[in-house]
Amino acid sequence: MATKMKLKLKTVFVLYFMVSLLGLVYALMQLGQRCDCTEHDLPKDRTISWLRGELNRLQEQMKKSEATRQPQKQAAKSSLPTIFVITPTYARLVQKAELTRLSQTFLHVPQLHWIVVEDSPHKTPLVTDFLMKSGLTYTHLHVPTAKDRKLQEDDPSWLKPRGVEQRNEGLRWLREDRRPQPGEGRQRGVVYFADDDNTYSLQIFEEMRSTQRVSVWPVGLVGGMKYERPVVEGGKVVRFHTGWRPSRPFPMDMAGFAVSLKLVLANPDACFDGEAPMGFLESSFLKGLVTMDELEPKADNCSKVLVWHTRTEKPKMKREEALQAQGLGSDPTVEV
Repeated sequence: MATKMKLKLKTVFVLYFMVSLLGLVYALMQLGQRCDCTEHDLPKDRTISWLRGELNRLQEQMKKSEATRQPQKQAAKSSLPTIFVITPTYARLVQKAELTRLSQTFLHVPQLHWIVVEDSPHKTPLVTDFLMKSGLTYTHLHVPTAKDRKLQEDDPSWLKPRGVEQRNEGLRWLREDRRPQPGEGRQRGVVYFADDDNTYSLQIFEEMRSTQRVSVWPVGLVGGMKYERPVVEGGKVVRFHTGWRPSRPFPMDMAGFAVSLKLVLANPDACFDGEAPMGFLESSFLKGLVTMDELEPKADNCSKVLVWHTRTEKPKMKREEALQAQGLGSDPTVEV
């Protein structure tokens, strides 16, 4: 990165110098003046031709340099297992802000494929346009939540599981699009479920990249506690530090585990159960994939918090509503 930056700065400096020199020669030609530096007094056309030749030579050198560096960079990048991040999202005032924050974290993660699934009967213009400009490798899907499973405006967030259909739709796409073809080697990759309102350290993505079956780690600010985490003894997960129903098969948050793509593809029936009791959604997916003894502790034996279950405060729109009643509301064509 540093070498590439130095190369770019050097190129900008040389190009700037050449353009400035060409500009000076052109100005002298326009004024009908001659340079009185007699030892460098070349005919104007020869001077311009020489400068153009130097510029072309520098450009060729840059192309050759990029050609020798790019294959090495691509080879290093492609050798990494891809992290497939499935993110359910739904229309609300803070949706674009949440997706912006999340996408700008993902831009720093190499070999990441973002699967964004809208809770909608169709792809919305806001998310479509946002993803096109994100700079990320992505897949845009949509599926609406069934009416009887949808939270109402004043319902508490824990009343019904959210994002069930959307996560399952992301899994369906993976099983269809990444299904091994005859003659192909095994699929290398990791599947992670990242909600759009959580906060992620870049380190958590490097921790999960080596997942063989199911990897686990702590999650901060969740379940009414400072953190929940798997408790590790002798390199194995033996129980969970949680404040609510620790007897659940896998009492952890959605942000606290990743699954190998190979395991997902090998178990086509593994999915999230929308009818699971409160707090059992994660268990409904994991119970058919792994046992507690097979869990792979990450984040320094689950001793470091690298992801936080943050939630954005719902904006209060009282003044906006009052202005709208007077016909003075904000311009509805401005996307927020």
